[in-house]
Amino acid sequence: MGQPVPVTPIAEDTYLARPFGFLEYVRRLRANKLSVLQPEIFHRNLIYNRALFLHSFLVNKPEYIEHVLLGNQPNYVKSQLYRTFLGPLLGNGLILSEGAFWRRQRRIEAPAFQVKSIAGFHDTMIAEAEAMAARWQAKQEAFDISAELMRYTLIVIARTMFSKDVTDEVEPVLQAVDQIAAQSVSLFDILGFPRWFPRRYSKRRRAAVERFDALIARVIAERRDQGLDLGDLLSMLLAARDPETGEGMSDKQVRDEILTIFLAGNETTAIALTWTFYLLAQHPEVEAKLQAELEEVLGGRAPTFPDLGALKYTRRVLEEAMRLYPPVHQISRTAVKEDWIGGVRIPRGARICINLYVTHRNPNLWQEPDRFDPERFTPEATAKRHRFAYLPFGGGPHICIGYGYAMAEMQVVLATIAQRCRLRLAPGHEVKPLGLVTLRPKDGVWVTSQ
Repeated sequence: MGQPVPVTPIAEDTYLARPFGFLEYVRRLRANKLSVLQPEIFHRNLIYNRALFLHSFLVNKPEYIEHVLLGNQPNYVKSQLYRTFLGPLLGNGLILSEGAFWRRQRRIEAPAFQVKSIAGFHDTMIAEAEAMAARWQAKQEAFDISAELMRYTLIVIARTMFSKDVTDEVEPVLQAVDQIAAQSVSLFDILGFPRWFPRRYSKRRRAAVERFDALIARVIAERRDQGLDLGDLLSMLLAARDPETGEGMSDKQVRDEILTIFLAGNETTAIALTWTFYLLAQHPEVEAKLQAELEEVLGGRAPTFPDLGALKYTRRVLEEAMRLYPPVHQISRTAVKEDWIGGVRIPRGARICINLYVTHRNPNLWQEPDRFDPERFTPEATAKRHRFAYLPFGGGPHICIGYGYAMAEMQVVLATIAQRCRLRLAPGHEVKPLGLVTLRPKDGVWVTSQ
């Protein structure tokens, strides 16, 4: 693993040395992963890097990405980087689990995220979106939409998970979890130190996990004792059975999946919506076309669940926003065995990085890649594009199970807000993307409502 990697030079691929020293590279990587991205890598297919004894490859060609996530998927397991960093928080939930256990959990949870189930959560999404729109209309001064949207998604996921408002109980925990998501990955994780190597976690982090565990244990115990099926996500998880074995989940497994759903359903959806409103505030021509569709389809009323299928441009706006600013901006894998990608040897133990921010702005795949253009997602344009050129929810067997839930929620919020508010960026507040665990706007996005 410590030996140099023999590479077969190929004209289409380039191997770039770091333009700065090792310590500066690590500092930048911990502060903001986007800061290590040099302009020349966006159009390269495969980039090699090395940090001490850890070999890393950035894969930026759809065919290569498909090989990692689908074609030879069993050889590329979820990276130790995030398993070590998020494991104490998320346990063995779907985001981190692997192999037969992951397949079993995926089968058990699938019914909770089918269209029928998502439709049952629609009224909650609408009610909270309308309440948020009313608050925004009444605001006289600039406000941070990222904070507002984080609270919205927290309320919705809490109510659809538990069928009651436990926001007051969950919010302090999620605030601490929010702090964890904003933390830098440790130097030991960046360098690929083994998982048994001791890490130091803050008291705040440990307290957040303990508090959430206590809450979930109490709620699960109450629900099991009462034997109630309230039709919410928790009821679905408790009642679900593996269609192949008939087995259900243990309380520990339910706990891991609940926290995984909370983190994914709260953090990533709020971030995607934040970037969407940020882009709309700067592109009135796109905003006008969006409003024209909303007027034609809805005429000022709230969208019903069947309406979402007719809001095609609304969906394209969201898809284009996630192209430019994918909330989960990086997928990491580790090679189990030696492999070859594009004629290049991938050694066992190498880290494979799929950087969505890079691939989604690759000029070989996207014309004028930095331009905000929802028309990229018409059926005709999508059909011409490689399916692994765009993957805000991942790809292959491990594609996000909550994809349908997230898209429905985002369409509801965008349709509700855009009909009632005109948002413009507040002067004096610079917006800068910050790449850590997720791609957040540093210091939020401050707007005025007109």
